[in-house]
Order: sequence, then C-alpha cells, then structure tokens
Amino acid sequence: MDADNRLKDTDNRLKDTDNRLKDTENRLMDTENRLNDTDNRLMDTDNRLMDTDNRLKESDNRLMGTDNRLKESENQILELKNKEHKTVIFSAATGGGENTIGPFDTHTTLIYRTLITNIGAAYSPSTGIFTAPVPGVYYFTIFFHVGRDHGTILRLYKNNELIILTHDIPSTYDRADNGGNAVFLQLVQGDRVYVQLRAKTHVWGTDYDTTFSGFLVTEM
Repeated sequence: MDADNRLKDTDNRLKDTDNRLKDTENRLMDTENRLNDTDNRLMDTDNRLMDTDNRLKESDNRLMGTDNRLKESENQILELKNKEHKTVIFSAATGGGENTIGPFDTHTTLIYRTLITNIGAAYSPSTGIFTAPVPGVYYFTIFFHVGRDHGTILRLYKNNELIILTHDIPSTYDRADNGGNAVFLQLVQGDRVYVQLRAKTHVWGTDYDTTFSGFLVTEM
C-alpha cells in the first residue's frame, strides 16, 4: 500500500514536472515568438533607417546641387554687376583768358584746365591726361582755334603712340582758323590719352574754342 502511494506520488510529481515543462516550453515558445517579433521589428527599423539614410543622402545631394546652382547664380550676378556699363564722359577747354598758349620751344602736353564735364573723373585738369578706368572702346575729339601768325599742330597720343593729328599752317590771308579731328580708340585699363602741342605752334586759349573731349562707347 505504501508502495502504491509512493508510485502515485511519483506519477503526480512527474505530471507536475510535465506540466511545468510544458509551461516552460510554452513560455519559451512565447519568448521565441516575441524575439522573432522583435527581430522583425528591428529589421523593419533597420530598413526604415536605411531608407532614411538613402533619403538623407538624396537630400544632401540635392542640397549640394542647390548650393552649386546658388554659387553659379551668385557668380553670374557678380559678373553682370561687373559688366554694368560704367559712365565715362569728359569735356574740357584750355582756358587762358583769351590769350595764346604757345609757341613753346619744345613739344608740350596741352593742359585743358577748364572742366566742362568730367563724369567718372578719368580726365585730370592738372596734367591734361585722360586715364582709361575700364577696358573698352572710347571716342575722342580735339578742336582748336588759332591765329595766323604761328599756325598749330596738335597730336593726340595713346601712351607714346601717335594716333591722330590736326593742324593749320601760318597764313597772311586770314586772321584765324578752326580745326579738329576725332577717333575711336580701343583702350585697356590704365592707358593714357593726351594732346601734344608741337613746338613753335600755338592755340587760342579760352573756355570755349580749344577743347578736348571723350567718352566711353562700350566696355570690353
């Protein structure tokens, strides 16, 4: 009888162990399912992160493209600003209080001291020299009034290069003459243009008759 009880007790303990084992297995299966679910969620998160990374890379590339376009636009704007037409216009007369200027023993740069217009301040009334502020094509004119005694020879120079001249020879047949010349000149920045009065000649010095003028036609 005692053996039967012990056997029953053993059976019960085995059943309890089986139940506990089944419970453990169920819990383990549940844990595995949860782990699988977690793995799936992690994989989904990884995929989403990868997708986000790809989108960020795409955004970075687009942003870089936008930056490049912005820089290009800024450069174009700067280039357009640099190409904006600069206004350069001057006109000056010799002055001199209605007296002759010259004749001199040597060739002399003629200084036009009376400023009529000097937009851009490229002409110097103290030296008689025009200095090109920007590269481009300029138009220059020289006009003079002269008495008959000595005649005149005016030469327009670019730096040291003779470009044009205008002249009048002495004459006993008339009291005075007027003359002039004009030219288009391609200059680079810093080129100097001036008028030279030849030795032994003269011009009439007033605020109205003997003039030197020029303006920028187009930048280049």
